This record gives sequence, structure tokens and C-alpha cells, in this order.
Amino acid sequence: MIETPYLLFLGDAPDALAAKVAQGIKDWRPDNCVGQFRMDGCKADMKLPDMTLAEAKAAGAKTLVIGVANRGGLISKAWKQVLLQALEEGFDIASGLHNLLRNEPDLAAKAKELGRTLHDVRIPVVQYPIANGEPRTGKRVLAVGTDCSVGKMYTALALDRDMRKAGMKSTFRATGQTGILITGEGVPLDAVIADFMAGSIEWLTPDNDADHWDIIEGQGSLFHVSYSGVTLALIHGGQPDALILCHEPTREHMRGLPGYKLPTLEAVRDMALSLAQVANPACKVVGISINTQHMNDAEATAYLEEVEARLGLPAVDPYRHGAERLAEALAAL
Repeated sequence: MIETPYLLFLGDAPDALAAKVAQGIKDWRPDNCVGQFRMDGCKADMKLPDMTLAEAKAAGAKTLVIGVANRGGLISKAWKQVLLQALEEGFDIASGLHNLLRNEPDLAAKAKELGRTLHDVRIPVVQYPIANGEPRTGKRVLAVGTDCSVGKMYTALALDRDMRKAGMKSTFRATGQTGILITGEGVPLDAVIADFMAGSIEWLTPDNDADHWDIIEGQGSLFHVSYSGVTLALIHGGQPDALILCHEPTREHMRGLPGYKLPTLEAVRDMALSLAQVANPACKVVGISINTQHMNDAEATAYLEEVEARLGLPAVDPYRHGAERLAEALAAL
């Protein structure tokens, strides 16, 4: 178990989106967060107290969580000095990076010397099966996006919260590092060997009560040339009964791909649904989640109304306004 509370390490994140792991933990498990540690040049801010390692330790923090998700998931030389000092100060360290803590000889040696624990949450701990495509009892909903980091996890968490409030049976199923750090369990899908990715999602969403919903955390985008494979594994392994489209309308290009424009919601709807119906012919698109964080209230309302009228589906910002209408759409299936 990863000991709480956390000190969130933001490193030298170039923008807020690069620190999405920290943002997710802060937004959904605020009681677990003592403060943040930022290096010179950091452009991210969780609006938590800035603390030194010694200050955070004195405030009760037990684990330094790497809250940055950089391209390639690498630990820089500049970060390394902070991580080594954190071990000296008595912290455990948790990370969801592809660059594993345990594979860094100096970190591993220091942790062993001091009796500290290195938590690599992006390591599969189960021998997952190859997908068989057989139907399962219970119901499943998956968030699919126009791009990476548009709010698929927030949509799933808000939906799970509001479905439970409404008395519906639901379980949030984490498929990425942030979701796993928030809930304590899940499948680190992008670290699973390709042949077993869809099977890992079948394993994650097994047979259940007929009226129970597994809310599967989305990853990547079918239109993102770097990460489309994880999205397809979720679609086929999850065999969703319902899809929710996710979009962030102020983006000028795909995340990390300046030469690629975002697809339209209609394009995502049509492609995702056709692929989902390969595994579950009854799958339907039931709603739209819009990330309006960079819009004021009037802009957000106008955009949501336009999208809803254009696509004929409930369009909401589930984090800003609640996911009740999405829950109602699922209950109506």
C-alpha cells in the first residue's frame, strides 16, 4: 500500500497539463495532499502550499508522488537529485512513469540502504489473458476522446460519483497511472504487452449484476497516432454498452502533435461506435462530456447548447456542472 498523505512533486512541468497526475489526485483525493514541491521553471500549480521536503515531512507527508506525466515518461537528471534527497528525508516515492524507479540503480540502492519503498504503479502485477470476446453480464460504459488529456478520467469519476448518489450500482475501473493512484487499483494499460491489452480489460470488467455499471477510464484517442492502440484495446476488451464522447474545444492541435488537428465529435462518434459494435453490436453513444475549464460560464453554456443541438445528445461538463444527465442517459438504456 502507498502510504498517505502525499507531497506532490511537480518538477519542472512546462504547463499545467503536464502535471495532470498531480491535478487528478488533488481534485479527487484532496485529503491525501499535504502540499506541492516545484522546481525552478515549473509552470504548473495545484494551488497547494509550496513546501520543501523537510517542511512536508514535518507536516506529516509520507510519500513523494511524481505528479508529472511527460512525453515518454522519463526521470530527468534534475529530478533525480530531488528524489534522492526525498529518500534521505524519509519519504517513500510513488511514480506512474514508464521510466521505473526500481530501474534507476542509484535510487534503488538508496531506498534499500534507508529502508524506503519505491512504488512503480505502471507495472502489471497480473498475468492477463488474451481477449476472447465472449459477452459478460453486467453493463459497461467507456469514455472516448478527440485527444489525449481531454477529461476522460474526470468524466468517469464524476459519473461514478453521481450514479452512486442516484442509487445506481457502479464501479470506476482505473486504466492509467492517475486513476490507479486515486483508487489504489486498476490496470496500467499502456504498460501491458500488446497481445494482452484487450484481455486485461476483460479481466478488469468481469461478469457482474445485470444492473451494475463498470465505468471504464478512457485512454488516448483513436485519432492520436501515438496512442490509438490503447483506445482500441479498451473498446474491444471493454465491450461497452455505452460510449461517452469527450472533447476539449480550445485545443489548436492534438496533444504533442502540432501537425495534427483534432477530429470532430461526429468523426469520433462514428469511428468509435463502428469499432465498439464489432464486440458489442448493441453499443450506443449516449452523451457528450465537454471540458470547459478554459471557458467562462457564458462561453461554456453556449458551447454546450450548440453541441447538444447539433448531435442530439446530452452535453455537459461533468466536473463543472455534474454528471447527472449522463447517469440518466445510462439508466434509460
